[in-house]
This record gives sequence, structure tokens and C-alpha cells, in this order.
Amino acid sequence: MATERPLLDLSPRPPNPAADILKPIPSSRSSRRSRGSRGSLDRITFAPPPTVIRYGSRAESDRANASQKDIPDEDARLVRINDPTGTNEHFEFSGNSIRTAKYSILTFLPRNLFEQFHRVAYIYFLVIAILNQLPQLAVFGRGASILPLAFVLFVTAIKDAYEDYRRHRSDLIENNRTAQVLTAGDFRPKGWKDIRVGEIIKVQSNETLPCDIVLLSTSDPTGVAYVQTINLDGESNLKTRYAKQETLFRTPEKQGLTGLIRCENPNRNIYGFYANMEIDGKRVSLGPSNIILRGCELKNTSWAVGVAVYAGRETKVMLNSSGSPSKRSRLETHMNRETFLLSALLIVLCTLVAVFTGVWLAIHKSELELAQFFRKKNYSNHKGDNYNYYGIGMEVFIRFLMAVIVFQIMIPISLYISMELVRLGQAYFMIQDSNLYDETSHSRFQCRALNINEDLGQIKYVFSDKTGTLTENKMEFQCASISGIDYSNGKASVPDDRGVYSVIVGDQYWRPKMVVKTDPELLKLLRNRRNTEEGRSASNFFFALSACNTIVPLVVDTPDPAQKLIDYQGESPDEQALVYAAAAYGFVLIERTSGHIIIDVLGDRQRFDILGLHEFDSERKRMSVIVGFPDKTVKIFVKGADSSMFGVMEKNLNANIIQATESHLKTYSSVGLRTLVIGMREMNRMEFEEWHSSYEKASTALFGRGSLLKAVAANIESNLSILGASGIEDKLQQGVPEAIESLRQAGIKVWVLTGDKQETAISIGYSCKLLTGEMIQIIINSNSKESCKKSLEEALATTTKLASMPPAAETTATGLGAGRTLALIIDGKSLLYILETELEGELFKVATSCHVVLCCRVAPLQKAGIVALIKKRTDDMTLAIGDGANDVSMIQMADVGIGISGQEGRQAVMASDFAMGQFRFLVPLLFVHGHWNYQRMAYMILYNFYRNSIFVFVLFWYVLYTAFSLTTAITEWSSVLYSVIYTALPTIVIGILDKDLSRKTLLKYPQLYGSGQREERYNLKLFILTMMDSIWQSLAIFFIPYLAYRHSTVDGSSIGDLWTLAVVIMVNIHLGMDVFRWNWVTHVSIWGCIVATFICVIIIDVLPILPGFWAIFHVMATWVFWFCLVAILVAGMIPRFTMKAFSEFFFPSDIQVARELEKFGNINENRVSEVAMSTFSNNQQQSIL
Repeated sequence: MATERPLLDLSPRPPNPAADILKPIPSSRSSRRSRGSRGSLDRITFAPPPTVIRYGSRAESDRANASQKDIPDEDARLVRINDPTGTNEHFEFSGNSIRTAKYSILTFLPRNLFEQFHRVAYIYFLVIAILNQLPQLAVFGRGASILPLAFVLFVTAIKDAYEDYRRHRSDLIENNRTAQVLTAGDFRPKGWKDIRVGEIIKVQSNETLPCDIVLLSTSDPTGVAYVQTINLDGESNLKTRYAKQETLFRTPEKQGLTGLIRCENPNRNIYGFYANMEIDGKRVSLGPSNIILRGCELKNTSWAVGVAVYAGRETKVMLNSSGSPSKRSRLETHMNRETFLLSALLIVLCTLVAVFTGVWLAIHKSELELAQFFRKKNYSNHKGDNYNYYGIGMEVFIRFLMAVIVFQIMIPISLYISMELVRLGQAYFMIQDSNLYDETSHSRFQCRALNINEDLGQIKYVFSDKTGTLTENKMEFQCASISGIDYSNGKASVPDDRGVYSVIVGDQYWRPKMVVKTDPELLKLLRNRRNTEEGRSASNFFFALSACNTIVPLVVDTPDPAQKLIDYQGESPDEQALVYAAAAYGFVLIERTSGHIIIDVLGDRQRFDILGLHEFDSERKRMSVIVGFPDKTVKIFVKGADSSMFGVMEKNLNANIIQATESHLKTYSSVGLRTLVIGMREMNRMEFEEWHSSYEKASTALFGRGSLLKAVAANIESNLSILGASGIEDKLQQGVPEAIESLRQAGIKVWVLTGDKQETAISIGYSCKLLTGEMIQIIINSNSKESCKKSLEEALATTTKLASMPPAAETTATGLGAGRTLALIIDGKSLLYILETELEGELFKVATSCHVVLCCRVAPLQKAGIVALIKKRTDDMTLAIGDGANDVSMIQMADVGIGISGQEGRQAVMASDFAMGQFRFLVPLLFVHGHWNYQRMAYMILYNFYRNSIFVFVLFWYVLYTAFSLTTAITEWSSVLYSVIYTALPTIVIGILDKDLSRKTLLKYPQLYGSGQREERYNLKLFILTMMDSIWQSLAIFFIPYLAYRHSTVDGSSIGDLWTLAVVIMVNIHLGMDVFRWNWVTHVSIWGCIVATFICVIIIDVLPILPGFWAIFHVMATWVFWFCLVAILVAGMIPRFTMKAFSEFFFPSDIQVARELEKFGNINENRVSEVAMSTFSNNQQQSIL
């Protein structure tokens, strides 16, 4: 019987012979079973990718095809059911213990240090510290030379150790959980870590699966089990899994169960599984619907029994736990250039010192007997031994190495840890931003990658998915074309609760949870003229919507005990919308099991057997279901994209209807609706038996099963009678048109990459203001490489011609009254012949000449290919945003990937760098936080280079006046504390809190975002100017005290303390001059560090064990000391202050103009009508008022 043989399966079992099925089936009393949605479909796509897929396909075909591939013998795994010893005897299968921690007690220190020293700068400082340990090269104390590097390594190690401790604790909890495992004829508790492949496991309701198991039996007599995969892929909807008929009624603890499962080796494909099971001398096939993966939770099912096939690190969830690829920010990449230049400067300084040392030694070679640092003889023991001189050549080499040690802070080691702290603070404020909080999903902004915050301020290209990203992915049935008649809901109205169609179950009323608009004429046709030809077609149409899907109804309680709501659960919002529409017209799906469905057809509750199901795949682009009716008839219902459906219709009988339907489909697509074509035909007994026999052979074939099943489906899905077509609206998200317009004003190019058909995508493009009426559309739809080449050549000629036209000529030629704007519209089939071929260059030229690019019917890897096209051929920053599993490749390919927490699970979120709830949040994220993060980080990097170089140059000038001996007046502890205490905190505070412009201004004038795109805050010119400034200020710091004290008796330690204080005050005043917005934290950090420096210098000088005892008190007691400090600040800051005032007054940047507008806007509001920006578009001048 059909009820005894579950057929609703990804790799479904064939039905029983037709003679057993085609008997009369009485109406069934209604029974409520809580059901979850099936795991077979991620979503039904009505405009799927091209037939020939080269760059990937959608999730549905991935899932279906993964179970239909062949397994070579060498890739097979043999699992003996209920025999773990035999299973693991000849094979080294993984145990079920997992380990996500990276370190152990023994490996932490060596491995952590190894990972940290992947940074070349750390190796540089390690070499410096080692050189300083040699007696001949010792400049600083041995402990002081190691301290900076040790501090950075220690802080990072503590952070890594804490993170790994949390992983260890999580692993311990996970491994010590227990599960019911069949042992000695009974299910007994056993630790997860002790479970082995081949053991039989029993899972109770709401329990988590300990490993990947093949389902053997469940509490449901039809063998269905419902699971939630939220821990696996983030999807909260329930999915169905099925036990095979051969094991369904076996009780392993009583009857025993043995067999052999031959499956594929462990892999990362969570949607695919291919295996065969030999039991009782019979071989049956297994597919993705027969396996439950580790981490899933059993729901709405009392218990389920299965056999472990993958355990521990070999489970699919563990194989997918590697995370997304790491990314480096653009600023950090550019920073390497400046680091190289500083290294070159360091080598130049050290070379100069070494050369001058050689010259000095040659000039004074006769005086070296008594020279303080170059004595040839040691007379302390009256023997005259060689002392501290190795000859001019060796002395030059030693002085070079010593100079490297003295000037080592030219490369700022503290910069790396400062950048990490700043990024952490920036991420905190982004997460806490209420403007990025999504009220509908109650989700906050997420920073999943902390190392690319500043890249958000330099984006030039945005690549966006359409469905679920620009739209809500909440589908609503709008209209239908049935038998060539258009029911477009022109007079439709939303009924109140009393008018909603409901069914009576006992003393209760059950009604659909969602209310759908209905067409009055169509309702009259179904209720009053159902026996007419049009009525029968309409009935079959809505019956197909109810039956040809994988939706499972759940009954939900309401405050009214007499009323229940039917909640249609499914992974596809499209299917949900269609089933709700069918219910609104009187075809209410009440129950679905693996073998039958119950539908209330206009008040007559009937049961229909599901005899077979062919899943959607990207090649067929349709799905079909074979239904057994109570009157012994068998019918096949098919739905799919119009491109695939019209080819399988019986055109001789339906020519007029097909023509009318095609016209209606074009109309639906033009207004942005997602379309679907429905067809059916009746099957006779012989035809059904032939299908049954073919399906039986195909589903049990060991090799070529995928191609055989597709052939069976293609054979049966033919000569259909067209029933009609549906139109579903996917509404735009709130604020999308405004967001896209703002992005375009900011100079950001928005490209939309979607799997929808071209007409639908173009309509949505107009709705969201991506496309405008003034744009010239270049459309490329080609079916061959030659045709693509010709189309690209024509498109390139068009772009070149328009670019060469003066505005007046263009207006005459094209009829456009606005600027020259182009839009490229290209489909996935054309991209198939272009990407990764010599035509890529032509596509790039055309696409970058257009303001808008719209790619239709593209596969996931084609999306990634488009992003890669821009990344490979430009230096522009790219951002990809999407919400579904088909967007993961694109998100990971882009410089910045953003996941939308939408209706299609959380795969995109888990693969992203940042995650948020709505597309419109992209505007404040980029314009506000991106702008702030970029300008803060850019300034902080330049400031760190400046701060350390000025200190090095002061040391260098001193070396020139001490016979190049590389002695330092500044104490070694002040040198160490300079980058840690004296100057570190202010730059971190400014990097987190400073704001050049307010949020309101940045959002009001999107053109201000161009500052980051043009790299105005960090470039080679600014770096050179900064270095010149540091040289001048170092000259002021060194020579003013030198000239003041050169004839005095002050010692080197005293003047060294003066230089230390002068440098710290100078760099902090320099920082304060560049602060945009002062607050109490900024004041405390800047002035507090200056005070802390005075305190530290005093403490160092009061310690008798350190050189320079009491030196600071000797020099501070004189007026010359304070005069020198003031003179240094005035002389050092005058050039910078003058240049800053001159450039901002005569050559103000956009940022400066906007800042003045913020400050004086209210005063000038009535007098100034326009404030022009200085660096906006080349073709037209914009304004910010």
C-alpha cells in the first residue's frame, strides 16, 4: 500500500505496483500531525540558472545531484550495521571525540610563538634583541631590549590562551554528553566521545545528534523524522528525513539488525549523501533524506534510531568548521610600503653612522690609545691587552649593527597591537549602534572579522543579490493566468477573518495563518462553475499548487480554543506563498506524510497518495509529483520556469492558451513578479507501470544513478497540458531605493547579481532606482561564444561612441536630457562563454564604462567570477552582500563580505565579515562607520610612523656629536617606555573616538564618502610630508637645548631627560592639533600621558641603581629648562601650523568645507545658498546645501 511505503524522498523509493495503488481511497478523517519542512529544497527558484552550468548551480541542484553521483571503489566506506568492531577492524575510522582547540599544554608555547612570528616585523625585533645580547653590540640593557617584544608577545599569547581555554571547555562539555547506544541487546547511556562508527544509536525528541547517522526507524509509522538544522546551517525551519521500508519496522534491541552500508568517504557537502545499504540480501539506495547530521535536533518525533556512519572530526559539521578565508585590510597592505621605506631610511642612517665612524677612526687613529670608546689597550691590569678595538673594518661593521639596535624603533612594534585595540573599540561601537539594529528580526550588527574595519570607508563597487537582499524574500501571491485568462487581482480585496476560507475539524475551525488577496471572478468560477471546462482547469491549477511542493502544515493554537491556525512550514518562501494562495481559494492542505496528503477541496476533505516525486534540479528547472486520486486515476503535476516548461507542453492542443500565457508571463515579469508555469496530464496504467519499472531500476542503480533518474524524469514530464501560470511578488525591503541612490551619489557602483529572469530583474531594478529612464540599456543575451564576442564588440563601440560625444551631441543623438549613463544587462548563459576566457577583458571594459550592471540568471560561482573580474583588473575595493547559501562564494571573494540575516538561513552570515538585518543599513555602515574607521586608522598609522621617527632622528643628531659612538643621552628605560606609556594611549583613544564629521552630515552629503575612495587620508605624499615634518621637529628638539647648554656643565643624562620630555610633549601637542572633537577621554589621555612621562622620568632618576641619578632635578631647577621646552614647541609647531592654516583656507578639502558648514551652517543659512565641494565629480559640480 502507498501508506506503507514512504516515497517523498530525495532518493525516493519506487511505489508499489499500480494494482495496489489505484483502488478507491475513501475520504480520510482529519488528523493533526505536527510536521516540519523538508530538507530537500533550499528554495524553489522560478528563474533558475542556465541549463549548462559551468560556474555552479543553485542549492537545490547541489543537494539533489550530490546524492546521484557515482562512487569509485577506492572512495567507498564500508559500515557494518551493529558491528562496530568489524567496521573498525580493517579501517582506521575516526572516533567521535572532537577537538576544536588549537593548543595543548605542551604545544601552546612553541606553536603560539610560531604563529605570532609569521609577522615579519616580529622577526625583525627578535633579531635586534638577540644582537643586543652580544657584548660587542650591547647598547641597551639586555632586559630592556627584550621587553617591548616580550610585552607584545605576552599580551597576544594571553588573548590566544583565553580563547583556546574556552574551546577546551566547550570540547569537554561536548565530548562528555551521553547518548543511547545499543549494547548487549539494550539501549544504554554512552559518552559521545566513545561512540564508534557502526553502532546503533537511539535519539529522543529534542535531543541533539551525536554523530552522522543513517536513519533506520522512527516513532512515526511512515518512517518520517523531523529535524532542526540551526546548529548546522542556521536554518530554523524543520526538515524531514526518512527511514527505509526495509528497516522501518525492525526493532534492533529485540530482533537484531545486521547489514552493510557502502557510502562515500567523509566530505564537506552537507546537502549530499550517496550510499547503498545491503540488508536481508537486498540492496537499497540511500540519499540525503536518509541521513541526519551531527548537531541537528530531533523535533516533533518521539524517537529515531540510526547507525553511525561518520563520527568525530569526520562528520560533515566538523569538516565545515574551518571558517571563511582571512582577509587583510587595504591600509595594512599599503602600510607595508611605508614600512619598507622606513626600513630603507633606517639602513641609510645606519650606513651613514658606519661610514662616518670609519672616517673618524681614520682621522683619529693616532689618538685611539686613550679614546673613551675606542681604546686599543686595556691598562687596568698593567699588561696592555687589546681592549675595545677590532680594527677599522670590523669597527665599521659593529657600528652598523649597533646603529640598527639604537634606531630600531623606526619600525613601530607598538603599531600592531594598537591597531588591534583600535579595531576592537571600533567594532564595539558598530555593534552597539542602534541605527544598525533590525527591529523585525531583533538582530544587532555583527563584526565577524575585526581586521578590515577601515576597508568599509574605501568601497568602490557593491555587488548585491536581489532576492532576500534588496527584497524581503517574503512572497505574496498576486495573480494567475489560468487557461489563457488573466486574473490579475484588479478588484481583489483583503477579506476580514470572517471571510477567510477555513475548514471544520471536529468542533474547531482551522484557517491558514496568512491571509491572501483573492480575485472575486476566480472565486465565483471555482464555487459556481466548477464543472465547466474553465472550472476544471482552475481546480487542477490550485490542486497542483497544493500538492506539487514539499510544504508541511503545522497546526498552531490561538487564544480562541475553537480556532486553530494552519502554519505552512517550508524552506522555500515561494512554495509557502503558493500553498497559502491555494488555501485562500479553497484548496487547503491539511496533512502531509511521506506517502499521502490530505487536502480539503472546497469543503470536501480527500486523501491523495503521493506515488512519486522528481525533485527540482538546475538542468530540468522543474519539479513534478505523481498523485493517486480517489477515483483510481493517476496524474502527474509539473511546475517550473517558463523556459523549461513550454518545451514539454503539448502545443498542438494548447497553442492558443500557451500564446496567451506567454503574454501574461511577460506582463507579470515586467512589473517585477516571480513567475511559475503549471502543467499536468493523466497517466494510464501501462504508462505508470513503465515509469515505475524505469524508476525502480534508476533508483537502485550502482553507477550512473543521477543521469538515469534525470532521464526518467525527463521522459515522464512530457506532453503536458498547460494549466496556467502564477505571479508572486517579492516586495522591496524598506529604504532600498533611497539606499541605492545614496550609494550612487557617493560614487559607488552598484551591481546586482541575481538568479531571477531578466524581465523580473529589470523591473526590480526600476523599482529600487537602480535603473532610470534616462539610462541607455545594453542587453547581452547570447547562446554561443561567437555571439557573445559580437555583442561585446557592439557594446564596446557604443560605450566608446557615447564617451567621445560632447554633452550636446549626445542629447541630440540619444534624446537624453541628463548625463551620459549606461546600464549593462547580461544573463548567465552569456557569462558562461565570457568568464575565464579571452572575452573577459572586453566584458570588463564594457562593464566599467556603465554606471549599472545587472546580471540575470547567474549561478553562485558566476557571482564570484564577476567579483573576481573587478578585483583582478582594478585596485578598487569591492563589497558583496547577500543572504543565501548561493551568495557565499561571492561574499568570500569580495574584499568585504556582508551577510543579511534573512529568510534563507544563515549560511551567508556565517561566511561573511560583517552581518546585519537590512540592506539599507549599508548606508550608515559605509558612510558613517566606514568613513570614521578609515580616517581614524589612516591617521593613526601615519602618526605612529611620525611619533617613532622623530625620536630616532633625535638620537641620530646626538650620535653625530659623540664621535659616532652610539651612546645615548636618553636612558634605555625611557626608550622602552616611549612607545608603551609615554605616547601609546592617546593614539588608541583618538583611533576609537575621534570624529571629523557628525553622523548627520555624513548621511546628508554622500559625496563626502569619496575621501576614502581617493585615499586622501593615507597616501605616499602624506607619508613623505609627515617624515619631513618629523625631521624638522627633531632638529628643533635637539638643537635648541644643544645651543642653550653647549657651554654649560650639564651632564648628558640631564639634557637627555629634557629631550625625552620635549619629544613626548611635542608629539602629543601635534596629535592634539589634529583632533577633530575633544571630549574628556581625549583630554585625560593626552595630558595624562604628558604628566605620566614627567612622573616616570622622575622615578627613573631617583633610582640610584640606574644611570643619571637625580639628573632631572638638577636641570628642572633652572629657567633655561622651561625656556627650552617652550621654544621647542613654538619652533617645532610653527611650520605645521602655518601649512595647516594655509591649505585649509586656500585649498579646503570636502571634509574641511563640511566641517565649516557644521560649525557655521546656522549662521550662513539665510545668506549662503550653496557651498561647493572641491573634489567632486569631474563632469559636474555637486553641492552640499
